[in-house]
Amino acid sequence: MEQDYIKLIFGLKLKQVRTERGLSLFGLSKLTGLSKSYLNEIEKGKKYPKPDKISALSEHLDVPYDDLVSLKLDKNLAPVGEILQSKLLKEIPLELLGIQESTLIDIVSKAPQKVSAFISTIIEIANNYSFSRENFYLASVRSFQEANNNYFGELEDAVVKFAKTYHIDLNKKIESQELEDILVEEFGYTINNDELESHSELDNLRSIFIPKSKTLLITKSIDDAQRAFIYGKELAYNYLDITERLYTFSWIKFESFDEVLNNFYASYFAGALTIPRQSLVANLKALFEKKQFNTQDFQSLLKNYNASPESIFQRFTNILPKDFNLKNLFFLRFSHKKGSDIYTLNKELHLAKHQSPRARETNENYCQRWVSLKVLNAISNSDKDYAFDMQISDYPAENKQYLVMAAATPDPFKANRFRSISVGIELNTQLKRKVNFLDHKNLKTIPVGVTCERCSIMDCDVRQKQPSVLMKRQKEIKTAEVVADIQKKYS
Repeated sequence: MEQDYIKLIFGLKLKQVRTERGLSLFGLSKLTGLSKSYLNEIEKGKKYPKPDKISALSEHLDVPYDDLVSLKLDKNLAPVGEILQSKLLKEIPLELLGIQESTLIDIVSKAPQKVSAFISTIIEIANNYSFSRENFYLASVRSFQEANNNYFGELEDAVVKFAKTYHIDLNKKIESQELEDILVEEFGYTINNDELESHSELDNLRSIFIPKSKTLLITKSIDDAQRAFIYGKELAYNYLDITERLYTFSWIKFESFDEVLNNFYASYFAGALTIPRQSLVANLKALFEKKQFNTQDFQSLLKNYNASPESIFQRFTNILPKDFNLKNLFFLRFSHKKGSDIYTLNKELHLAKHQSPRARETNENYCQRWVSLKVLNAISNSDKDYAFDMQISDYPAENKQYLVMAAATPDPFKANRFRSISVGIELNTQLKRKVNFLDHKNLKTIPVGVTCERCSIMDCDVRQKQPSVLMKRQKEIKTAEVVADIQKKYS
């Protein structure tokens, strides 16, 4: 175990014993002859006392020496110990999330029992909802994205420099062959298109990188846009000099938070390379200036790039906050099996810390009026390979409206399965300044909820379940009102 964590655990135990004895730092200083500032440093985990000083503390606090130096913690501090001993604070770069490790430790040392109770609750919730370490890492990255409005200028600049170095014209559609040539000629890659096809067990993987021989195994079943994105990620790892990385796409497991973060950086770089910022800004401005909403106009925008609709929608979440000052937005990705009534949310991002519409509701039925679900139903009931729609979603319970764009495509790896991606932008004065077609008759405003179980729209013709959660809440409110009236009557 790292020495830092031994110091932290000793400090927590010392503070716990001192407070149980009702002693201040000044009082313990008088008893032991150790300075108040020195004791404070020990309790904060910054210093570890020598054996003679531990003996003095043991004697005056009436605690066995072995108990003080033991790494075993009582039930009040055990959850904190688990966090400290797991090296979680070292593994996650807390500074990315605006948290200083010293501040966190100070909070823990001031109220270890409350923090322990909080950590125990988080662990219990995680266990009940199968919240793995990978889930925690991914949630941390989402918080990092949200804190930065999902825009990272250093990566944008790196893409521009990369394009200049390798004479890539960012004003033209980027083809995979151009990127493959750089990987092979500049970075010594060998591209193998056959190996993955011979292993049926790997049908969910698009690529595997073998670092020792610099061999990239890539499946033949992907289209050129997916291939360009994978090449873009590999170029990012090399150009940005990233060594701690994932070697499969899609990922199998994460060993460290740095792998997760670097995977995000590489994906961002690939998206910025295949969907250049300057070009996308110009195309979005042209689209927003139109006075009439037209599906074909949006489809034309997508065709300007050798990228999947999902990559382009993800790119919207980088560009809209930065270049259009539209920060109140969300991104959702759903999957759906043909003939099923189950819609699985597997990706969600909220900028500007807007908590609604927060989509993750376990075992509830998402609103069928969402355009995200409409495009899924449209594509699964047709022979088309693409569906797009746009609407203004009115959330009466939240008193908010969003302009929501959604697209659906078949899942390239699973038969009879489909994906939808959507971006919702809050309808406010800023959006009204930027978008001219908001009042056009083709753009419908649809009252929506989050899930049927929580929805107050009683005349909904596509309701899947009764509003059980809402009804329970209303009954509790009514019960409280009646109890209050009775109390008033008999007071």
